[in-house]
Amino acid sequence: MYPELSMYIDGKFITAADVEVTQDVLNPATGKPIGKLPHASKQDLDRALAAAQRAFEKWRRVSPMERSKILRRVAELARERGDDIARGITMDMGKPLAEAKAEVANCAEHAEWHAEECRRIYGRVIPPRNPDVRQITVREPVGVCVAFTPWNFPFNQAIRKMAAALGAGCTIILKGPEDSPSAVVALARLFHDAGLPPGCLNVVWGVPSEVSQHLVSSPIVRKVSFTGSVPVGKQLAALAGANMKRVTMELGGHSPVLVFDDAEVDQAATMLAGLKARNAGQVCVAPSRFYVHEKAYDRFLSVFVSALEKIQVGDGMHADTRMGPLAHERRVSSMQQFVDDALACGATATLGGQSMTGSGGYFFPLTVLTDVPDTARIMFEEPFGPVAPVTRFSDTDDVLRRANSLPFGLASYVFTGSLKTARYVSSNLESGMVNINHFGIALAETPFGGIKDSGMGSEGGVESFDGYLNTKFISELS
Repeated sequence: MYPELSMYIDGKFITAADVEVTQDVLNPATGKPIGKLPHASKQDLDRALAAAQRAFEKWRRVSPMERSKILRRVAELARERGDDIARGITMDMGKPLAEAKAEVANCAEHAEWHAEECRRIYGRVIPPRNPDVRQITVREPVGVCVAFTPWNFPFNQAIRKMAAALGAGCTIILKGPEDSPSAVVALARLFHDAGLPPGCLNVVWGVPSEVSQHLVSSPIVRKVSFTGSVPVGKQLAALAGANMKRVTMELGGHSPVLVFDDAEVDQAATMLAGLKARNAGQVCVAPSRFYVHEKAYDRFLSVFVSALEKIQVGDGMHADTRMGPLAHERRVSSMQQFVDDALACGATATLGGQSMTGSGGYFFPLTVLTDVPDTARIMFEEPFGPVAPVTRFSDTDDVLRRANSLPFGLASYVFTGSLKTARYVSSNLESGMVNINHFGIALAETPFGGIKDSGMGSEGGVESFDGYLNTKFISELS
């Protein structure tokens, strides 16, 4: 059974039966409705803002020990309810059930890590020039925050923002993804049952542009956090900047993969095949531009295609499925457009390339395009799907130039057996995160964020709280 959906305002759950405007939530594996999502009216948004402001005046003074206790309880409940939450994610987002379960389980660590780290939000003592003066800094919560999270990792992206804001002593209003809302509703229930006071967390839904305009423009709000596309992120950043609000932006990417001829080629190809198929390629840090040294190209391609051919595509609820549908019907036509453009530019479809008609859902096969020229759209626009363009290189500096030629700078991948090459390339890649010979990002204790058009600020690691805290300097003459 798909769970009942609701908003969560001032400690109360508001279902579709309680509002005038709702929308259907569809299962992308079938294209059929599975639930009704309530939309917030302007009055609902104002109630959420007032509740968050009222709650902040008390929550900011709550002991870090108490905030830590609640976050720990959220982690415990997430693990207890993980199977049920995961089923909802698979039904409305489409990813295989095993991936959905892993998302929930892994994200319990984010609550636990922030529970530990929020007890260590320290200021410092600055030695004075005058011995009669005491100089200190203290870290204080910024206030009411609003957050906007995407559909591809609905549990992961929401809990990161919730845990950071609440752990810092802020309150938060979150608008999650209307296409895959069950995970965010489940999170509201987890915090509610863990004993979070009313108003500290509020969850609303609606037309994204209308909700964001209303919330970000409110003088109550002091911080905006957004994960999503570059164009929308720029619009929200401009709106926040016009009102002098702090922002954290985790935006799109187009992750280059550099495979050198001295790499463990078979291992790299197999690993990258799994990463490309994960969540049907709908991952902001998915490998999406493959540059393979000409001496390793044929071997890499053979192993890469062979690994992808073994991946079963289907309904995420089926036990043998390893890649589910795309999240939206429009994504299918988008993938086909990328493929058709690449073929017109001279590329070859070595695997896949045609949409899976007659499936009833939003499916597109794993596709490998070879000898793709840099002029093809897929080499400079993020595909966000299961299409992998593979091209050759021969010179290190030249491939770095090609990798850095886009305005994106989120994640990147390097495979080499040379320590010298690894250090040189990682130092010169214009990327917020670099993986060398493995996938090692997105852990609770490590910073996650990009540079250039891929955003500003980090989530995770000790940097996580920076966007939610003000630094106050106090100078006192005794």
